[in-house]
Formats: sequence, structure tokens, C-alpha cells
Amino acid sequence: MRSDAPPGGLLPSTRELLVSGGDHRIALDPATGRNPYGCSPVATSNQVPFGSSTCSGISPLALAVVDALRERLASGLAWSSPAELYRQEMDRLRTELLQLCGIDAASGTGLVFAASGTDVHLLAARVACDGETDRPLAVITAGQSESGSGVRAALAGRHFSTCSALGRPTVPGEMLVDSCECDILDVPIRTPDGTPRDAKLVDAEIGMLVERAVGAGRRVLLVLMDVSKTGCIAPGIASVLALRRRWGSAVQVLVDACQFRIEPVTLQAYLRHGWMVAVTGSKFLTGPPFSGALMLPPTLGAARRTRPLPPALRAYSAREEWPRDWPGAEALESHANFGLLMRWQAAIHELRAFQAVPPQLTRDILRRFATAVQMRLSRDPCFEALPVPALDRTALGALPTWDDIQTIHPFLLYRPTPGGERIPLGRDETADIHRRIAATSPDCGEWAYQVGQPVGCALRLCMSARLVVQAARDRDLGAGVIAQAMACLDKIAALASGPVPRITRQPQALGT
Repeated sequence: MRSDAPPGGLLPSTRELLVSGGDHRIALDPATGRNPYGCSPVATSNQVPFGSSTCSGISPLALAVVDALRERLASGLAWSSPAELYRQEMDRLRTELLQLCGIDAASGTGLVFAASGTDVHLLAARVACDGETDRPLAVITAGQSESGSGVRAALAGRHFSTCSALGRPTVPGEMLVDSCECDILDVPIRTPDGTPRDAKLVDAEIGMLVERAVGAGRRVLLVLMDVSKTGCIAPGIASVLALRRRWGSAVQVLVDACQFRIEPVTLQAYLRHGWMVAVTGSKFLTGPPFSGALMLPPTLGAARRTRPLPPALRAYSAREEWPRDWPGAEALESHANFGLLMRWQAAIHELRAFQAVPPQLTRDILRRFATAVQMRLSRDPCFEALPVPALDRTALGALPTWDDIQTIHPFLLYRPTPGGERIPLGRDETADIHRRIAATSPDCGEWAYQVGQPVGCALRLCMSARLVVQAARDRDLGAGVIAQAMACLDKIAALASGPVPRITRQPQALGT
């Protein structure tokens, strides 16, 4: 799904560009006009976006922003090559994103754009290998099942799709050429019924895996998830800091913050510790899927930056997507992925609007939403909230305002019986309800609801940057957003219980 500009400086439409420059997951179903996650490349007026743990459709305001960018690109192609124009625009977005994260562009922090969070993990693992293909790498994770479906393959240096973001055919599961030997070692963070495992036990098991790997002469890439699909941090930040103190440079750390549910001060703290950080623009920020970025701490050093990147990455990454002070990226080919550019432009629009909301107001809105949702889940016999441990980042020493508040609310579904019992719904029934609440036609007068795709048998109702902005504009501390969340849960409960009634009268549309 290439997005090179065609000869003559002509560009595809905004709709076409938004679904270009990604792997097979970005393709639209001809029958529905949506990708496999239920998102359309055009703004949908009757869909309420509570699914930001998976992805969200583009907002009307963000669509207007990328429409304007497309016009600027079309004009720019009259005097610049696609690659030159792409380089200029990605440099601009890199500076803007770093600034919005409170990072000085001159600090030495690198930022690499990628087509998805999965692609980011592939790049991070290759950076961790550091060109030493003869020395094995142990990738150690906690709760890997709560990361992206292709992340395990990507971390292992394997293809994860039938085509790459730059349009090259690939074989899922096949090793990239010249990849270093890599083992993926994972510690589960939940029991089969969804109960969180004891955090101290998880941390201890992670510590044992690290000790064995280092003792065997392996390099270690330790992945810290902040946060997972169900909103967990794992392994514990304090335990990761202790492992780094004990083993030093033998252990590299990648923070999987692809949900991007962290504040700038938290992100900065991770980078100060010398850890790589993976983010995306399509989760909490609600930019269009797919868009990823890898933040590289200044401590990686000049040697790492000058070493040529492996040729196998040419299928996934273009030199224009790497910082100019990373000479090793010259080993990659030149390519203009205007689809990725436009998706990140939309995400940065949402981030800028979110950061314009006073932090204390953001905290109040998120706390009210979380309280209302948890109360409803605890009182309705159709639901059972999946426990989410407290978000503890105190070991970082940062002073955040809002990112300690739960914004992903996973829950299980039940069918109440006349006798007062509750029958748990299985994966297939849960997946069917997920599809049905999102499938309403714009012409039928009903609201459609996006919620996070099922993780096992759990759905996820999520707060997002866009909904915080909407609540701030409504000046009601999120009352309108909460009302829509209750209406969404009403519809899910009706489907879990039996036939769903026609629901046409709802509060004001959100997410515009």
C-alpha cells in the first residue's frame, strides 16, 4: 500500500491517502468502507468514539486539517520532489511533536516515525541489536498478550503481515535478513479468568529471566508496558529501575507507551533514564490508524547513530522518517509516505487541542468519567469490571496531573436469568456485540458506538484526548460524555440480555 506521489505532482484524495502507506490492516473492506477495526477514513457523524484503546475514526476538525495539508502538498510537488517535500514535512512534525511533549529539539532526543506501533517495535529491536547479529538478544516482556497482535513477531525480527508499510510483499513469521538471534520471554500479568496476578510475583519472575539471560551472555531488551490493552503497567517501574542499576548496559529498556496515556513529564522521565519510548497517534490521541513513533534517548550515543541501519529495514522504514542527526539512516532508501504524514498531522492536531485544556480540568473530567463508569459496571448485572491495578509511576520521581487516573475500563458481559443467575458470555458472543453496536447506518437515526475490541471476553470503554476536549468545550465537566457512555452501556446491556430495542434519542453527538 504505497503512497508515493504519482508523476505530474498529482495526489490521491485525502480519503485515499489516509488508508495508504500501511500494511494489510489499513485496507478497507469494500462492503463496509471500514478497516478491520471498524474505522472509516471519513468523519462519521453518528458514531461515538469510546474505542481509543483500539483506534478511532478521524474527527471532522482533524479531517479539515489534513485536507489543508493535502492541498499544501499538491502545491509543493510543483517545485519539490516527493521525497524532498516529505522530508521537510516530517522534520516539521518531528519538531512539533517533541515540543508538545516538552522536549527541546536540540536535546539530542531522536524521534523516528513509523507506520504503526508494531513497526515501532520492529525498529526498536533492531536498534537494540546494535548491528551485532552474532550475539543473541533476549526480549523480555510482561503481559505480551495485551500488546498488539503482531508485536511478538516484530520484536523477534520477523515479518508480521503479508505486505510492509512501504509496499513490499512479506511472509508473516519469516525472519528478516541479517536479523540477530532473538528469544521472546514473557510473564503473564493476568490469570486465565482476567484477575491481575500479584505484581511482586510478576516482577520477581521478570528479574529471574533477566538474570538468566545476562548470565548466559545475552543482551536483554526489557519491555515495560505503560499501559497495556486493559490499562496495566507491567513490570513495575521500580523493579525495572532496580534491574538497570544491577545489570547496567546489559539491559536496555523499551517503554511500550503506544496507548500514549502518559503526560509529557512522564515521557521525559523515561527518556532521562535512557529508555526508548514507543508511542502512537491513534490510541488516546484518536488520530487515524495507523501511526507510530520511536523516541530515542540522547544517551544512545554517537556510535549507535552512525552505524548503518540493516538493509532489511528498507521494507519498513525510509530515511526521511529518521532524524537528520542519525547518519546510519542513510543506508535506508528514500520514500515519501504521505499517508503516514497525514495521519500524524491529524494526531498532532488532537494532541494540541488536548494540551490546551487546563491540566486540573482534564483531571476532573477523567476522574468524573472513571467514577461514573465504574459505578455503572458495579451495579448492572450484565457487567463485571475487570480489575485494573493502580497506575503507580512514583518511582520515576515525576509529578503528573492526570495520568494516574484509569482511562481504559475493561469489563465482562453476562446474561441475567429469571432465576437471578448470570451466564457469562463467551468470546464469540462478545465479539458479535462489539460488531453490532458499531454497525448502525448513518441513515437509520441510531447512534453507533465504538468500544475497544475484545481482549479475551472483555470489552473496553475508553476515555480519550478528543473526548476530554469535547467535555471542556461543553463546560459540563464531562456530563455529556458520561451520558453517552451510559447510553453505550445501555445498548450493550440490551444486547447481552436479549433483543436490542431501537435507540434513537441520545445526548448530543460527541467527538467533533
